[in-house]
Amino acid sequence: MSENLTIDDTATRWSTPERGRMPLLVLLHGYGADEHDLFGLVPYLPAGIAVASVAAPLAPPWPMPGRSWYPIEGLDGRSAEAVTTAAEAFLRWLDIAAGDAPSVALLGFSQGAAVSLQALRLAPERFGAVAVLSGYAAPGELPHDEELAELRPHVFWGRGTHDDVIPPALIDHTAQWLPAHSELSGRVYTGLTHSISEEELTDVNRFLTKWIDGIAAS
Repeated sequence: MSENLTIDDTATRWSTPERGRMPLLVLLHGYGADEHDLFGLVPYLPAGIAVASVAAPLAPPWPMPGRSWYPIEGLDGRSAEAVTTAAEAFLRWLDIAAGDAPSVALLGFSQGAAVSLQALRLAPERFGAVAVLSGYAAPGELPHDEELAELRPHVFWGRGTHDDVIPPALIDHTAQWLPAHSELSGRVYTGLTHSISEEELTDVNRFLTKWIDGIAAS
């Protein structure tokens, strides 16, 4: 694993101090946002979980505000290796900050969604569910991809018909990759741009509730 990226845990926002005793949902924001961005979704999420919203390890090129998980150089400049490096940094953070969580799910938007899927690919046993919003699966193969195809973890993929940020080639790749490597649910939202709608949040709440119910039944 590359050690050149570090997530600043002092910036992490937590919904509750009872974080070691409850199922944990980690929020991973998009390019140019920060740990405050997705924290506003907490009221739309199921009760009975701890929520952590982390700050990505990089700053975008000045004068862009916020943080980023990996560099973007043009519309086609999303390096799969950079996504992997960011996911490795996230897994190191998870080991330190939330290693005692009884179950962990991820909710990522855009860049954060790509990193969430890459973290799942690097450590399939760590996660009970992953919600991918306006994101994609990075191309290329990773060592645990065959294991994922057998485990078929629960993944929700939501995106809008008017999202012009994620390149069509990455959407096409994800549409092929996810059904082969996960128990996939999701929806394409008519008219939605590169954003999150209340309709989508209702679907995410339903998806995460199934994750919670599964923990209780196990």
